[in-house]
Amino acid sequence: MPPPSTSAKVVNVTCIGAGYVGGPTCSIIALKGGDRVRVHVVDINQQRIDAWNSDILPIYEPGLDEIVKKQRGVNLFFSTDVAGAIEEADVIFVSVNTPTKTYGIGKGCAADLKYLESAARKIAEVATSDKIVVEKSTVPVKSCEALNRILRANSDGQKFTVLSNPEFLAEGTAIKDLMNPDRVLIGGPQTPRGLSAIKTLSSLYEFWVPIDRILTTNTWSSELSKLAANAFLAQRISSINAISSICEATGADVQEVARAIGQDSRIGPKFLGASVGFGGSCFQKDILNMVYLSKSLGLNEVGEYWEQVIKMNDYQELRFSARIVKELFNTVSGKSIAILGFAFKKDTGDTRESASIYVCKHLLDEGAQLNIYDPKVSREQIIRDLTHPSISADPSRVERQVRIVDSSYEALKDTHAFAVCTEWDEFKALDYEKVFQSMLKPAFAFDGRLILDHASLQRVGFQVHAVGKKFVNSFDDDTNSPSPQKASRGGF
Repeated sequence: MPPPSTSAKVVNVTCIGAGYVGGPTCSIIALKGGDRVRVHVVDINQQRIDAWNSDILPIYEPGLDEIVKKQRGVNLFFSTDVAGAIEEADVIFVSVNTPTKTYGIGKGCAADLKYLESAARKIAEVATSDKIVVEKSTVPVKSCEALNRILRANSDGQKFTVLSNPEFLAEGTAIKDLMNPDRVLIGGPQTPRGLSAIKTLSSLYEFWVPIDRILTTNTWSSELSKLAANAFLAQRISSINAISSICEATGADVQEVARAIGQDSRIGPKFLGASVGFGGSCFQKDILNMVYLSKSLGLNEVGEYWEQVIKMNDYQELRFSARIVKELFNTVSGKSIAILGFAFKKDTGDTRESASIYVCKHLLDEGAQLNIYDPKVSREQIIRDLTHPSISADPSRVERQVRIVDSSYEALKDTHAFAVCTEWDEFKALDYEKVFQSMLKPAFAFDGRLILDHASLQRVGFQVHAVGKKFVNSFDDDTNSPSPQKASRGGF
């Protein structure tokens, strides 16, 4: 799609926050906007900005590296000059962290908006001209109203128009999602000034997004739509995971069940993959925001409904680790277990709310020795996650019970069992005959992502256990259990 021809003016875009949303989003705007835009991504974290300006970016996302290196220094810039970038900007994206509160009123549910408020105060302090301020972080309903009140209260004659433009990115496919979005959602005041600002923001996306995919709403509808979308997706995952527990108890196969119900055009097949549990920065946080919003509005039953989605996810993580303990003869104390994957999903290095963290916690609590491998998560990040106060009351046990290694084969050697916690493609391609020979016997395989060929694993000699499936293994007594599915062609 050619650029809009409404104006030749270069639009100066600033993004406050150089994280998983701000960096990729602004890189695509720079790529698609060309010489019609100038994009400045700023952050107070010097180390993060240095990484964006280096050969090794601070986040891993397929396709991002090439785009950043192509546009950086041309019309895409990364710096810590927050004030200068604000002053130059026509449009300011606010893409800062909005974690769940760990203190005070709303602890454990409400979003902590201190970084959002800090950004608003900085904009009001620095700006000397009118600005369009775009809420890009995932935030509760009425956060735009809070932004607007802070900006207006601290204005020195400048006019600020606050819009909501939530992101709908999935980590691991963020560049694909940005390049070809299902929709772009823009919410704002339904006033002449508000509608004009919506048009300006829309024009940035029109460089590559068809106009019929750009949806405009009032501000509150936009904010709620983001939370609702993530809540619906997480609900589907918790629903199929609930079914997986029934499958394991009865002998049904969760993948067969998912395929059957996914053929219903009213349901569809997406997000029906049973697993050890969902993770990431958004699902749990957004559902907790929904819970807090509902209960604060006096809608307790609505809040309890959404809260059950989180409870089911917690149950799934605990159920998976408990199954490992049970199958290893009810004790893993002193036993070596390989954890394959630590990121919350493949094709990202993000570990926020990763199911792997909680599986590791439960196994460490039981006394297991863990060998952890992930191709994109650093040793330092794994240690930070496992020694966080919410995970471990005794951080020194990580040093005693955890080895972080550089390859799958190193992780698997001399272990009693392995657990697939992230669906990295490389785990499908391992030589499992070689793996089996390197492990202690009996050798156990626990597939938390349903990516392995279970029949082939059994033929090699593994005792196989997988989410949503019930197998007859070599020393199982339950001969009435169904046999595993036939191996797919090609084996491993």
